[in-house]
Amino acid sequence: MIRRSWFSALLAAALSLALAFLALPVVAIFTDTSPGTLIARLSDPVATDALQLSVETTAIAVAVIVLVGTPAAYALSARAFRGRATLITVLELPLVLPPAVAGLGLLAALGPEGVLGGVLGDLHIQLVLQTAGVVVALTFVSAPFYLRQAQASFEGIDRSLVQASRTLGAGEAATFLRVAVPVALPGLLAGLALSWGRALGEFGATLMFAGSFRGITQTAPLAIYDQFATDLPAALALAAVLVIISGALLLTVKLVAPREAGLAGAVR
Repeated sequence: MIRRSWFSALLAAALSLALAFLALPVVAIFTDTSPGTLIARLSDPVATDALQLSVETTAIAVAVIVLVGTPAAYALSARAFRGRATLITVLELPLVLPPAVAGLGLLAALGPEGVLGGVLGDLHIQLVLQTAGVVVALTFVSAPFYLRQAQASFEGIDRSLVQASRTLGAGEAATFLRVAVPVALPGLLAGLALSWGRALGEFGATLMFAGSFRGITQTAPLAIYDQFATDLPAALALAAVLVIISGALLLTVKLVAPREAGLAGAVR
């Protein structure tokens, strides 16, 4: 009993320390400045432009990720082939790349002097220092979050459902759309939320590849950095908005996870 009480106290202390350390900076964003000041600062044109650009570019990036990533993740989950593990590793590599490295990689690949720079130039496509470049950077850093979750969700589907669909005469495309996607939908939504949250917070790769120009490439994280030295309340106001949005996305993940587990249990 004494040993158990000692270990329980250790667990409680560790949890309390982790909670205090991780929650305090987030809470401080809302307590350092009054709510009225935060709301007033959000009316600043720099803040509104940055928030609008963040919403627009992240929405486009997530749409591209879902449209391309969903069938790509299904292919990884439904097929076994040589080099599959290596391919998955390459697709997940942006998860651990430093932001500066990601930005430099995009410049080396898609910049005017990059690997595909000549091709893009011939097509009159300019990405560096452009809004389109922001979308590219956001897609690059956040796509692995969706791919990883989507692949796990497809792999969790009872294979007998897929086999039954094929036995009844449905093609692979019909099975994917009518069986795999609906069953895996809660997991796909969780991946979408995680990917969107990562895109909202992206800073380094965007700065390296697209720069920070108000109304063109300056997203909310970049605006926070620019205003930090000159207008701290404005920076805190933008930070508070991002915290609220990110919290809402995480809450979405928590809400859909039990539904996913229940659905999987009912299917099995």
